[in-house]
Parts: sequence; structure tokens; C-alpha cells
Amino acid sequence: MELTDRVALVTGAGSGIGKAAALLLARSGAKVGALGNTKGELQQTVDEIARADGQAIPLVADISQPDQMQRAVRELADRWGRIDIVFANAGINGVWAPLEDLQPEDWDRTLTTNLKGTFLTVKYAVPYLKRQGGAVIITSSVNGTRVFSNTGATAYSCSKAGQVAFAKMTALELARHKVRVNVICPGAIETNIDQSTDKRNVEHVKIPVEYPQGSQPLEGQPGSAEQVAQLVLFLASDAASHITGTEMWIDGAESLLRG
Repeated sequence: MELTDRVALVTGAGSGIGKAAALLLARSGAKVGALGNTKGELQQTVDEIARADGQAIPLVADISQPDQMQRAVRELADRWGRIDIVFANAGINGVWAPLEDLQPEDWDRTLTTNLKGTFLTVKYAVPYLKRQGGAVIITSSVNGTRVFSNTGATAYSCSKAGQVAFAKMTALELARHKVRVNVICPGAIETNIDQSTDKRNVEHVKIPVEYPQGSQPLEGQPGSAEQVAQLVLFLASDAASHITGTEMWIDGAESLLRG
């Protein structure tokens, strides 16, 4: 799964799945634009890539802001002359709460970051992808696709379901330009995204369920960011040349048990 001479845009590259993917894509030969809104974290990712003899640049931008994303994508394309891979990964969990407690501004923030942010990331990269073809990978979730039992995660789940619809629409639209668009749906993964979760009164509406043997059937524990990065690499590479418009769940069968 060689990516030599290809250029990849990775959002949320400062930590978790985004960072793991940026490092792996770089090790596989890609030049990486590491995008996020925390310069210090991005620089750490870029420095790690450089220490491994890879190439990367930091791109500081808020994925929900059109002007910032347009500027960042243009900066990456100007640096290396092309964009071949887009990993639209950045997002938040936002507020998880009963409908009565979920405020309109909570809903807007989650949908704007996760769904509009995905739209902007792909939109501004499309002109460059269409020049020679390429791959788009979007991070959705088991929530909103297979799992609906995390009561209170309504805004988050809707944003994640929306990403799947977005991927299917764009996969068909861009197919004649040899641009593939796919979605990954992680389950429980050891990252810091829970730090962006604000749970409010969820215990009042959640239906209690116990799994005596644990909720991760395959390995008995959450997956790792590195395992997800391997899936991203596959979908970005020519090994996935006939795969587009589809979801891939990476959750150790968690969603089959909990859905």
C-alpha cells in the first residue's frame, strides 16, 4: 500500500485517530497536511513525521469555517502541487442529553462541526482531487449507523448518519473523476474524544443494559487509533481501487451486540 508522491490532507491530526493516520500515511510515503485547531499538537505530529524522514506541514484551521478551510487546502496544494487523499476525521461528541435538555445551540455546534466541517473539508479539496483522481475517507461512527442505544446522543448520531449520506452522494458524483469516497465507522477506540463529550441528565433516559462478558466481543477491549489508521491506509491506497460509497465498521463486533 505504497503512497509515494501522493499528498494527503488529514483533519484532526493533532491527536487520536487523526494523528495515527497522519503518521502511518507518512510512513507509507505520502506528504501530509496535518490540519487542526491546536498549533502545538499539530507541530508535535509534524515533528514526529519529520523524525521518521517523512514530510508534513501543519495547517491551523477550524473545519467549520469556510474561509479558514479554503485557505488551508490551498496552502497544502500550493506546497506540493496536488492533493490525492483527504481524511475528513475531525469532529466532536458535543452534548449528549435528553431532547428537553438539548439546547438549539448544542445541536447547531455538533452538526456544524461534524457535518458542515466534513462538507467544507471535501468541498475545497475536490478541485484538486479531480485532476488525477484520489480517495476521500470520512470518519463517522457506529452511532447513527448501527447503534442507537446511546440515549442522548441524538445530535451526534444525526451528524454521523448525515456523513454517510454525504459520502454516498459524493461517491456517485465524483466517480467519473476517479475519486473514491468511503466512510469508516469506529466503535469504542482509545482516544481523547470523550473529553469533548458533555453529558447532561442522560441517566434519566438511558435504558440500562448489562453485558456480562463485556461489550467488545472480538478483543474484549476498545480498539486502538493505530488499528483504525490501518483501515484508513487501505482505503487511501490502490488496494481499495474498486471500493467507493460504502461504510466500513471497525469495532470488534461491538455494534452487532449493542445495536
